[in-house]
Amino acid sequence: METALILLAAQGALGAWDTLYYHEYRLKLPSQPHAGKELALHAVRDFLYGILFCTVGWVAWNGALAWLFIALLIAEILITLWDFLEEDRTRKLPPGERVGHAIMGIVYGVFLAYLLPEVWRWTTQPTGYARVDHGPLAWLLTLMGAGVLLSGLRDLAASRRLPDSAATL
Repeated sequence: METALILLAAQGALGAWDTLYYHEYRLKLPSQPHAGKELALHAVRDFLYGILFCTVGWVAWNGALAWLFIALLIAEILITLWDFLEEDRTRKLPPGERVGHAIMGIVYGVFLAYLLPEVWRWTTQPTGYARVDHGPLAWLLTLMGAGVLLSGLRDLAASRRLPDSAATL
């Protein structure tokens, strides 16, 4: 599980770089009229990531909750794929952003490869949350989770102000 959590932290760092450098600094997505739907997708994905980051270091999602956890992972993947299509529809990505997205996809796949055996074990346990503590790594992931939740709120607010709004999701 430690390897999965380290990979999740790496994913968080890559996502933070993508958001801060490309979305905010270089492209200023929150002020682009075409970016409403993309920002709404980012907001939903950020909320899912926030749940993942803020819980996985502290609790096991046992029994039926493991299936809910799997559903959240699948939803995140589907939203990411939708986001790729939306980006291609509305803007030309800088080469560095495109490469960054590819690297994030690879890291996420390896993360899932390490995480899913543990999640499968969760499905065999009685339903409920079980306390786990992954020490400093859990705290780092929680901090990242708070950051991604704040980013999601910002993206949601920006998407509501833009003509290509989240209402079309």
